[in-house]
Amino acid sequence: MHVLRKLLYCPKFISLPLHQRYKSTIFALSSGQGKCGVSIIRISGSNAKAALESMAGFSKPPQPRYAFLRSLRNPQSGVIIDKGLVLWFPGPRSFTGEDTCEFQIHGGLAVVNGILESLSTINSYRIAEPGEFTKRAFENGVLDLTEVEGLADLLNAETEIQRKQAFLQAQGFLSKLYYKWKDGISQNLAHLEALIDFGETEELDSSQEKEIFNSVTKLKNEIATHLLHGRKGETLRHGIKTVILGQPNVGKSSLLNLLYGRPAAIVTPISGTTRDVLEVRLDISGYPMILVDTAGIRESSPDPIEREGIKRAKQQLDEADLIIIVMDAVEFCHWKTKNQNLTFDDYLKQYLMKLGIENELASKPKIFVMNKIDLNAVVIEETVVPISCQTRKGIEDLIGQITQTLKIICGEPSKEHPSMSNARHRQHLEDCLSELNKFLVRIKCNSNEEIDVVILAEHLRRASRHLGKLVGTITTDQLLDIIFKDFCIGK
Repeated sequence: MHVLRKLLYCPKFISLPLHQRYKSTIFALSSGQGKCGVSIIRISGSNAKAALESMAGFSKPPQPRYAFLRSLRNPQSGVIIDKGLVLWFPGPRSFTGEDTCEFQIHGGLAVVNGILESLSTINSYRIAEPGEFTKRAFENGVLDLTEVEGLADLLNAETEIQRKQAFLQAQGFLSKLYYKWKDGISQNLAHLEALIDFGETEELDSSQEKEIFNSVTKLKNEIATHLLHGRKGETLRHGIKTVILGQPNVGKSSLLNLLYGRPAAIVTPISGTTRDVLEVRLDISGYPMILVDTAGIRESSPDPIEREGIKRAKQQLDEADLIIIVMDAVEFCHWKTKNQNLTFDDYLKQYLMKLGIENELASKPKIFVMNKIDLNAVVIEETVVPISCQTRKGIEDLIGQITQTLKIICGEPSKEHPSMSNARHRQHLEDCLSELNKFLVRIKCNSNEEIDVVILAEHLRRASRHLGKLVGTITTDQLLDIIFKDFCIGK
């Protein structure tokens, strides 16, 4: 890491003008930091073959995409640093679209540092900036912007379903959909621009108007549907925030510890032990969950710290994607004995009123859990999952119920229906949809009058521009800086 930092901030490279820096051949450790069995060092740029010649001893570039075992030397001293595999990927058939080679070497720190220092002595070579290999792939047309973002999500994926969504996006299934819409808009725009070019000799007749109207309407409906389901992908990308709520001492913290697999929350027989909000990240059947434990909610408390904990517990409702309501099975059985003419729905209504959250739950997915069934409490209710945090009875059923609910909340990404996962996508699609709606309103309102084709064309042009910004055919340096800032060096 010391060598990477020394090379990255070397004045020799920082002082280069921007256009020269991007003409440089770049190199970096592309595998993980630290001691390991094998490390991979990637070199990319117009002079990548110089590393093959000066360090691996090739008189000419080797056969592409074949591995060759070679001794790797310091170009200045001639000392052998290591023996490893060398691969050659001539552009444009490489990750970056440029000439690229890789050294697969032993993963010791001294070996990696020796290779990096040797590469830094080669003319026009410099250490890569964070995400620069991927940025060059984008600039050379190998990846579009949505594929770049999918690759970033793939590197950050923590669960199987996150990986699947990110992989589909990185493979271009999402951008194919966006390019299809962009092509559809361009075709309709071409018809209108042809009429503008002909001037007074051509007008938009009724058959052309109907055809374009129907085509744009279809596009609008597809984009609107995609936006409607887009929240699923965004929720999957960030994690499903699941809040556990209930009265004091019903087993909320015990449930969090069971699902988490270790004692993250303090559990005691004393009511009101939990005073603050506690978050843990879980993998539930491939879905990422942010599980939140909260203070037990009661109508009044003399303790100001507990009152603040109750306040914070209720505040978690606004951000929750899923709510788990925990109840006491023993208390329910006592209530049922006293109120035999009432139903579980009556009990639930009273319970939620005591928590003061009955109105906030209406639009939220929720799971009802009845804990402490090990204490001779029998609960037979279709809408409730009976469990015992003490004996773990019913926990597998609860995990199954949670999994089914998460599938409804997030869906499951597929090639046929790739999920939108980024707020940037949503903004551009909403802007595109707005222009399409303006286009359709203008045609419909002026169907009995002469339609201004120039204004119609401008609405489609703007809609197309928003899709261009989405996939990256239209972009800015500021946007690229935001997207690439979280990439690591070597990617």
